[in-house]
Amino acid sequence: MEHPLNIACVFSPPAEGNQDIRQIQEDLPQEDNDNQKEPDKKKAALKTIMDDYVRQFSDSNTFADFDHYHRDVQKRMKDHKLTNADYPRSQKIDILIVVDMLLTGFDSKYLNTLYVDKNLRHHGLIQAFSRTNRIINDTKLFGNIIDFRQQQGEVDAAIALFSGEDTSRAKEIWLVDPAPIVIKKYEEAVKQLEGFMTEKGLQFKPEEVHNLKGDAARKEFINRFKEVQRLITQVNQYTDLKTEEKAIVEKLIPTDDLRSFRGAYLDIAKKIIKDRRDRKDQETGQGTTEIPDFELVLFASATIDYDYIMGLIAGYTGGSPSKERLTSDQIISLLSSSATLMDEREDMTEYIRSLDRNRGLKEQEISTGYEAFKSNKAREELNAIAEKHSIEFTDIQKLINTTMSRMIFNAEDLKDLLAPRGLNWRERVPEEQRLMQDLIPHLIKISHGRVISGLSAYEDGILSDILPNIKA
Repeated sequence: MEHPLNIACVFSPPAEGNQDIRQIQEDLPQEDNDNQKEPDKKKAALKTIMDDYVRQFSDSNTFADFDHYHRDVQKRMKDHKLTNADYPRSQKIDILIVVDMLLTGFDSKYLNTLYVDKNLRHHGLIQAFSRTNRIINDTKLFGNIIDFRQQQGEVDAAIALFSGEDTSRAKEIWLVDPAPIVIKKYEEAVKQLEGFMTEKGLQFKPEEVHNLKGDAARKEFINRFKEVQRLITQVNQYTDLKTEEKAIVEKLIPTDDLRSFRGAYLDIAKKIIKDRRDRKDQETGQGTTEIPDFELVLFASATIDYDYIMGLIAGYTGGSPSKERLTSDQIISLLSSSATLMDEREDMTEYIRSLDRNRGLKEQEISTGYEAFKSNKAREELNAIAEKHSIEFTDIQKLINTTMSRMIFNAEDLKDLLAPRGLNWRERVPEEQRLMQDLIPHLIKISHGRVISGLSAYEDGILSDILPNIKA
């Protein structure tokens, strides 16, 4: 999805006796040297840059407060850790232009690409290049360096210098494989996954994954597909793939099929996790099937996020002509392939199905409507729980509101909720457990991944350990 880029620039101003600026420039030789030549022009340029920054982000910075500006730039660079739903993309910096400042001593895992148009050597080169190598997770396996100065000799020398005694493996340690090698590894992983499906008597199609029988087969699919996804994630980070290389990758597993495989993977993940929870109270001491490490973050996508889906839905209803107008099934397929929206999938799918394709809703109307849809659905679910357990809706809603406002579940609040029923302690404890079996999924859903302190005691089955003694 195209959008204008937010560009900022930072370099230190002429010190002019300012001890703080002089201290900064002790580690910034190029900036210190630059500021000796035509310092008034440097001051004027920086003032123009900061004034533009003020207009862009509606901030209160002034030229006299360079330190505030400097810190705010760093903060906005690190704010990429927040989703666009939590913190608008319009408030984040996409490209930052620097001279010396922030090439050392500044770390943000979300820095992905360094464009180099200055000569670098030795520790300065290593430190500058290292700004991009902070790994987030399996969606960012390495950083990208675009060098306009053709400094391969300096790169080789710096790597050899800082690799200690094992210079023979220096490049292997510091640099990733070239794209053709990674594509070959991806091709082999795809062949192994296809061979696995064939062994199970299934065609190599996403819809066939749901026909796998038994936890062992599902676990093997998970492990094999994880490798496929890991490698395609790495392939997709190369910015200079040739047309024929892109064609090879697309032919191995077409984009739509890959997305559907991801959806099948996530479905299996959710099912096995649910089965594990359901079996907790029924374990016989013989152990349960090992639950694999799903690495759901492999499918966290900067593209398929909340805002992107809202935009596609607006396009679907005709309210946003600039958006690609996908069918509801296509949007749901995209939604199903994103782990970041895994907990939203069911509600979003229902919401999409409920919309009139020709209604012409704008993005904001779609977002507002979806939040209202979720709120109404949550209210209906909570009302059903209240009726099932003979509790006043206003009382159970109060418990939910108190819990979510503090992100703490208080056992005393649960006792107070059941107090009007006049249960003795033998009756109350099993009823608390039955109620919590319904409340826990509701609380987890509306918490959107945040941890509710005190809830784990009920999730881990502490109450079930108490029940046998009560019944006896």
